[in-house]
Amino acid sequence: MPEGASVMLFSCFTFWYLGNYYYNIFNKLSVVEAGGKDSGLMFLTATAQLVVGALYALAVWLVGHNPITFSKQPVPKLTQQDVVGITVLAFWSAIAHAGSVFALTAGSIAFGQIVKAAEPVFAAVLSTLIYKKPPSAAKAMTLPIIILGVCIACLKPDANGDYKVEFDVTALIAGSIANIAASFRGSENARLMTDKGLKDRIDGVGNQFALAQVIGSLVLIPIAVALEGYSLPKFVSLVKSNGSFAYNLFMAGMTFYGYNELSTMTIKYTSAVTMSVANTAKRVIVIVGVALAFGKPLTNEEIAGSVISISGVFIYSIADMLAARFLPKAKSA
Repeated sequence: MPEGASVMLFSCFTFWYLGNYYYNIFNKLSVVEAGGKDSGLMFLTATAQLVVGALYALAVWLVGHNPITFSKQPVPKLTQQDVVGITVLAFWSAIAHAGSVFALTAGSIAFGQIVKAAEPVFAAVLSTLIYKKPPSAAKAMTLPIIILGVCIACLKPDANGDYKVEFDVTALIAGSIANIAASFRGSENARLMTDKGLKDRIDGVGNQFALAQVIGSLVLIPIAVALEGYSLPKFVSLVKSNGSFAYNLFMAGMTFYGYNELSTMTIKYTSAVTMSVANTAKRVIVIVGVALAFGKPLTNEEIAGSVISISGVFIYSIADMLAARFLPKAKSA
């Protein structure tokens, strides 16, 4: 790998990890400032984060240069059919984001991250039932490991030392919704990218993510108004009167945009296996780092559950490669 590429890869990884770490902190703080999961402001907060990213994307198109990627980024020239397809993708991206905000703040960030780590399970089910593309046998065999990790993380000992299932229902449901939406997003993205002409018209991953932010915001705004419109005056007043809330909300939107864009950039400089390792390490760093930042150490069950679940996700991501390398191939007649 050329020296310049090595420096760029290191920078992408560093700021991707830092961005994800700080996003979780800014996201949690903004929701706490808003009053938590029962405040009636959660959906508005999630939407506002996307709007911040959308405004940044519009500014990038206006200037024609992206300071995150240090590259030119003109406005994409899309057809009407392109816009329809991207709107479907943006819808699922927006719902995945909103669900994640609920999942990562309704309970502990660690539990939300563990639930979100189960995304491959949802992706496998939806890909099989909706898109008629079941996972390989090697990948399917790893799914119980991921489910086991989530189940262990839900266990809590009582005063007698007996275990019972205990978890934040909102976080579990929201995380599941986020995983379902993310699974649809992945499948829709794969379907769209089969159109090579569309890839050329979008003109790079920077525009692809920018489009998802802008259109996703337009999709999420009416949903937020329908669900929490009664709290809109309260939300606007909070932004104006609480500088800490406004700052955390703005930084959550910017770090969310930044770390997602940087994560896509790393694909150009590394292999699929390295990305799998990087994603696994990122989850561990975020879970442990954020727990320390908020002074809430992980329980033994959360530690065991996260290790098992995240390990399962990593094995899932390289299962086909391992099967091709170590399992004997059937001989043709």
